[in-house]
Amino acid sequence: MKLSYPNPSRSFDASSRRVCFWGYDSTIEISFFVEAGALKRLCPDMSDVESGFLQAFDTARKRIYEAADKVYARAGKASCAYILAAENF
Repeated sequence: MKLSYPNPSRSFDASSRRVCFWGYDSTIEISFFVEAGALKRLCPDMSDVESGFLQAFDTARKRIYEAADKVYARAGKASCAYILAAENF
């Protein structure tokens, strides 16, 4: 299942050290969280502060969306929130 990503917004969750973004399956909003380890794998030189997390996300956005599509398709719509970890990339 290929999701759509019409909303380019993303936010940093400092307590969990991850970036949140949203995809859509028709009208259903799906939340995704990209862990710090995944972002480090995608952008090894990223800064370990909020702006670094967000910049790494923006740099790797296409790959993150591709991974989100795969994770969502594998899970079979079992949840409305998914975590993308380093092994997803």
